[in-house]
Amino acid sequence: MTAVVPALRRLLPSRSRPAVPDGDDTARQGPARWAWWPHAALGAGFMAVFCVIALARYQRFDDQSWDLGIFVQVARGWAARQIPVVTIKGDGYAILGDHWSPILAVLGPLWRVWPSPVMLLVLQAGLFSWSIGIVSETAARLLGLTRGLLVGGAFGLSWGLQRAVDFQFHEIAFGVPLIAVVARQLLLRNWEEAAWWCLPLLLVKEDMGLTVAAVGAVLLINRRWRLGPLLVVLGLAWSACALWWWIPHFNTAGSFDYWTKLPGTGGQSLDWWDLARSMVTRHTVWTTVGWLVGATAFLCLRSPLTILVLPTLAWRFASDNATYWGRDWHYSAVLMPVLFLAAVDGLNRCDLSPRRWMRSWARNGVTAMVAIAATCTVAAPLPLSDLVEPATYQGGEQAAELRAAVRVIPDGATVEAANRPLAHLAARCRVYWPGGSVAVPPQYILIESDDLALDGPAYGRAYHPQATYQTVFHQGRVTVVQRIG
Repeated sequence: MTAVVPALRRLLPSRSRPAVPDGDDTARQGPARWAWWPHAALGAGFMAVFCVIALARYQRFDDQSWDLGIFVQVARGWAARQIPVVTIKGDGYAILGDHWSPILAVLGPLWRVWPSPVMLLVLQAGLFSWSIGIVSETAARLLGLTRGLLVGGAFGLSWGLQRAVDFQFHEIAFGVPLIAVVARQLLLRNWEEAAWWCLPLLLVKEDMGLTVAAVGAVLLINRRWRLGPLLVVLGLAWSACALWWWIPHFNTAGSFDYWTKLPGTGGQSLDWWDLARSMVTRHTVWTTVGWLVGATAFLCLRSPLTILVLPTLAWRFASDNATYWGRDWHYSAVLMPVLFLAAVDGLNRCDLSPRRWMRSWARNGVTAMVAIAATCTVAAPLPLSDLVEPATYQGGEQAAELRAAVRVIPDGATVEAANRPLAHLAARCRVYWPGGSVAVPPQYILIESDDLALDGPAYGRAYHPQATYQTVFHQGRVTVVQRIG
């Protein structure tokens, strides 16, 4: 425990700075006591913007998947001091049998204070803004205040972070600032502090053990012969225990569900040559890699810190799930702080290069990162560009219909519903995916259908033949049926 205090203190502004390249007098000056304020202000500004994006989507009933509803059930479970059971994924489905993310236990006390899905969205925005402050302040230590803030701004605008905000809450929200701290400590050559900060990173998700092993590899490159092997062994052992022991223990099927995402049968009969060939021949894979390194004007390729992104990319590209390969959703958010801090390291290395073109690359690198981030935001387009669109803040008729339908269902009821109203209902009801309440038919079913003449009771009987339902709400595309027998 005595070593934890120095590790925490390293996050606070200090009166000394590491060596910086020649020619940057601003970076040589010791930071004043208030030097962290510009970075905190930058993070706060992005937090406000991220909140607007996430809350606007939530109010529009425009959830892209069932994940927000799942994490609402997780928060409610931890708040009740129980291992959360996520009925959206099935009767008796324990969340620790899905992913090994014990860090989500911190949602319990937060839910007791603020029992709303909005809390999760604001929390994620806050965690992302913390990571922006970390990246900005670290870059300022090495490049000077102005360029540090610009790097932080480019990171805040990065497509990986914006996609994660738009996707809404996920456990990787905790991983983004934690891996930013680890990368920061490595960049500042605070080896022991980097090792200590790997410990909470292990609690984020089962694959983070592989990332911790990659941290150990970076330490070995820097001749840390004690800490390096320790982290490699710890990380690999942690992921192995999570995948083959802890998750199967809580899983209703006694296994890790995502083995089926790998080519082969249950991950046991893999054709490794075919797997490697498919990973390097997919066009989407190389497009994603290009977007990742391109976001940093390719400066990250000059730094060994980039090693930290390889484990995450490996499991994503090894999967046969095409969703993992691309640039949508939240999958790249945890990579962004590493890549931007690696770019800071790469910029310093280029600035010291004897090659003129590399020194020129370094001089223009920060400007290029900002320009790339801004251009992608407008041209891709990314979620921040939607802030100027009136439709972002208007849910339309279907949102009004869903809002009215949700009000019909009383607190504590059992409900089956699909993506869009899940989080709104999960905060106060026991929610299942359509057809998921197998043991006992649900009291209510919320139905969305383009068939305006939908027979709601017949829909209910199709899923639950032993039950009888009657329509209690019908407006436009939304119908609610109630079990009466």
